[in-house]
Amino acid sequence: MDLFMEIQITVYILEKLLEEAAEMGGRIALSRIGKLRPYMKKAEAYRLYGRRNVENWIAQGLITARKDGGHSASWRIEWLEIESVFKAKNLIRYL
Repeated sequence: MDLFMEIQITVYILEKLLEEAAEMGGRIALSRIGKLRPYMKKAEAYRLYGRRNVENWIAQGLITARKDGGHSASWRIEWLEIESVFKAKNLIRYL
């Protein structure tokens, strides 16, 4: 059994992967120093990524919606989690 597999990608795909990785790295750094919020409200996620997408990603276990409190508390989603899923889904389209 061969443990190594050769994967060929175009220069465009490589550039896209590196661009997305650099952007995510920058956002992680900004989040860690407090310049970006680590969470977004579920309603904001619906607006940015589409309600159907967000609900599907939650159902598939790709992202987790959290609620910190009682009945009136709003749901929140970790920004890095949802952005990672969104970017991965977009990159799959290029492959």
